[in-house]
Amino acid sequence: MGKVLVVTSGKGGVGKTTSTAALGAALARTGENVVVVDFDVGLRNLDLVMGAERRVVFDLINVVQGDAKLSQALIRDKRMDTLSLLPASQTRDKDALSVEGVDKVIAELREKFDWVICDSPAGIERGALLAMRNADIAVVVTNPEVSSVRDSDRIIGMLDSKTLKAENGERIEKYLLVTRYDVARAARNEMLKTEDVLEILSIPLLGIIPESEEVLKASNLGAPVTLNNPDAAPSRAYYDAARRLKGETVEVVVPLERKGFMGRLFGRRVA
Repeated sequence: MGKVLVVTSGKGGVGKTTSTAALGAALARTGENVVVVDFDVGLRNLDLVMGAERRVVFDLINVVQGDAKLSQALIRDKRMDTLSLLPASQTRDKDALSVEGVDKVIAELREKFDWVICDSPAGIERGALLAMRNADIAVVVTNPEVSSVRDSDRIIGMLDSKTLKAENGERIEKYLLVTRYDVARAARNEMLKTEDVLEILSIPLLGIIPESEEVLKASNLGAPVTLNNPDAAPSRAYYDAARRLKGETVEVVVPLERKGFMGRLFGRRVA
């Protein structure tokens, strides 16, 4: 029985889709059988980041409404057999998703995959609630700035009250992923420090993804950054985060970009 993980946030543009693709690819490279599911109905960006936009025939709504079988809608990644995508619809709206239909699809995916990673739309609307509904684990993505952190606090409240685990009196595992972090700017108090974010949100830290042009490069090429350039600083951070999701104990550092041929893997420790 696979684990269902939702990648969520209160604010848009913080890196949920990038993180879904990067974590999914990182887990798949360790031999885990992974599917990433796009719940952002109407916008649909996960297929672009995965480089599969031309291969979409059926989507999540087709499966939920019984117009296609799950096997018809799943897209196997061209780079590795252990990574698949279930895309969202670009022409429908979130009202086309039913609770019963989503529950059925997620249950079927649990049977087929080790990890079911749901890319949630931002905020607390219907699509986000359906994305988190079946989750065992939540990764809350935030940028180190006040409005993003405040909105993430709201999402944590929803995870503790609106999921199936909450309805059954259980607690969902929640982790914090800080994205677009710049050590120098944090030192100059131009953004929140990691310890400030942790103090506000009070959930365990999964990882810190440094600001890097490699993320944008990978997205433009239609590849998760963890596959496009595994040695890049954000890729190393995502790989460490994936190892923590699997239960490994890995010290949290902020990976720095390697400089030159003789560059070594340096990182700044986080207290």
